[in-house]
Amino acid sequence: MRSIFIHTPKFSLVSVSSLSADIHPDARWQQNGLTVAGGNGYGNGINQLSNPYGLHVDDDQTIYVADWLNHRIVEWKWGA
Repeated sequence: MRSIFIHTPKFSLVSVSSLSADIHPDARWQQNGLTVAGGNGYGNGINQLSNPYGLHVDDDQTIYVADWLNHRIVEWKWGA
């Protein structure tokens, strides 16, 4: 199982996909967080992921997720 943590000046992201939470020790939590991608459970729908494995955020804040069991790369554009 993998966990992902990203913090940029514009946002923070923590994705935990294991039975035990492995939160980065320097993680800073915001009281009013914003979900920018996901939140629709596991599956193969366009708004779902199945065992996300890798993540990349580009300079335009576009998020790319390697959706391992669906054999695809999913792209979420900032503000879309």
